[in-house]
Amino acid sequence: MRLIKYTVFAAFIMAFSLAATAVNLADETLNYKVLYKWGLVNKTAGRATVTLRGNATHYKAVLVGRSESWADNFYKLRDTLISTMTRDNLYPVRYDKIAHENGRFSHDIVKFTRSGNTFTGNCTRHRRGKNDASTTTQTTLLKAEGMTVDMLSVFYYIRTLDFLRMKNGDTKVINIFSGKKKEKLTITFHGNKVVDINGKNRTSHYITFKFTTDGKKSSDPIKAWISADGKRIPLKLEGNLKVGKIQCIYTGS
Repeated sequence: MRLIKYTVFAAFIMAFSLAATAVNLADETLNYKVLYKWGLVNKTAGRATVTLRGNATHYKAVLVGRSESWADNFYKLRDTLISTMTRDNLYPVRYDKIAHENGRFSHDIVKFTRSGNTFTGNCTRHRRGKNDASTTTQTTLLKAEGMTVDMLSVFYYIRTLDFLRMKNGDTKVINIFSGKKKEKLTITFHGNKVVDINGKNRTSHYITFKFTTDGKKSSDPIKAWISADGKRIPLKLEGNLKVGKIQCIYTGS
């Protein structure tokens, strides 16, 4: 179940743009079901809701995810991701990941600053094991050159991606800060595709994402289908596990 957890949340955070521009996003709530597929097995393993609320200067995004009751018997998960970002250009300001996973607790906090093209993340990591009486705390300083996002704010950069000017095979690489490390995210565009979402054909922009750390692959490519309309909602995300695969399917607003 831990592989499922990683793939689910990695998938949710993988929407990105090729060029950052001022954007105006409407408040929204997006709902997803998380499916585990292996041979004839096709079960809903979890649910997730992603909300966005804005004010005059900032946006606040919140992702809440949980495993289904049957999956709780194997790996109980209740996770919350929170990202505050600037209204102009969607630069991250603060990122929180609060996780209750299989009896363990963690809270990662990343506070961002930017000077020119340099992004800095002051990271604080709180951890408490399944049988621990106290919580440990570690701090890390991360730096990167070039556009940098967190593991949720990247979800909204899709709004600034100019799909109409992209060609099949176009790629872009950016930085992502988590609570303890920085990674490179490579986005590859594969043209427009029709995808079945809950029995309805939807035209979408088809993209794959790949994480690397210090030049080494962090995950297999993850597939994403983004609605080919003004909202550009991630409709479906898919990642492979050692056994089977996981899919996140948009169920409505």
